[in-house]
Amino acid sequence: MLTIEEMRGPPVEIWPDNLLAVNVFIGMSTQWRVGNAGAIGLDYNALPAVMRFTGVQPAERSEVFDSIRVLEEAALNTMRTE
Repeated sequence: MLTIEEMRGPPVEIWPDNLLAVNVFIGMSTQWRVGNAGAIGLDYNALPAVMRFTGVQPAERSEVFDSIRVLEEAALNTMRTE
């Protein structure tokens, strides 16, 4: 698992098309399901509320959900290699 110090790094550029999904992913940062071996995925039960709070319009939710799944998989792969 990454420490706070390891998570800090140089700023990264976020393309405007990805900003909404990144904001939702950040909003979901406390919603990881964890098992004996560590994080296993996000708790999607919280996702509708996070999407509403971050301003995702109903027509955008399907696309944002797909992006969240990509971000989730990348995060899990990173956590598993650490």
